[in-house]
Amino acid sequence: MQQGLTLVTMPVHKVLPPYSKITRFIQTMTDFCDKTPLFPRLLSMPLAIIPDRVHSKAVVTVLNRVFADALRDSEMDFLQGHTVRIHVRDMQLTFCITLQQGGLVASQVKNMPDLSITGTLHAFLLLAARCEDTDTLFFQRRLQMEGDTELGLEVKNFLDGLDVDSLWLHRQVSSMAQKALPLYERIFS
Repeated sequence: MQQGLTLVTMPVHKVLPPYSKITRFIQTMTDFCDKTPLFPRLLSMPLAIIPDRVHSKAVVTVLNRVFADALRDSEMDFLQGHTVRIHVRDMQLTFCITLQQGGLVASQVKNMPDLSITGTLHAFLLLAARCEDTDTLFFQRRLQMEGDTELGLEVKNFLDGLDVDSLWLHRQVSSMAQKALPLYERIFS
């Protein structure tokens, strides 16, 4: 009687640390094979030398204005005491945010954040322009979440439930994102 060998496979992100060189290489190859438009590494270099904390402060300044009503209505209280890292992979940008005293603030992560959202600039543009819904972007792994599952679900539900027409600067941001997407895809594909 012959014994068979059973091979168990696991997704790479379950086996390897999220920011290891091997994980980044595999993700880069996946992006290349998917024909996802990527922001050129050479153009992202100037942004990459700016400390993450500076990126985070700039982002929270904008997000506090964009989500002013949601913050005032306590709709984002689920972020209280939690750190969320947003990593735009192809631009080498990382933003860390948390909620303190009713407002979003830049956060520095010494260890792992409670939640990490990673994707390409193209995926985040699709989300901002509302060309793709969050379920599609996460299901197709164009945006990836790692960490606290409950917090991730609350973030996703918050994004899904947003009344984007009532947001500050929505029309301008959405319009710019919708105009930028075809140009971005044409230049970087």
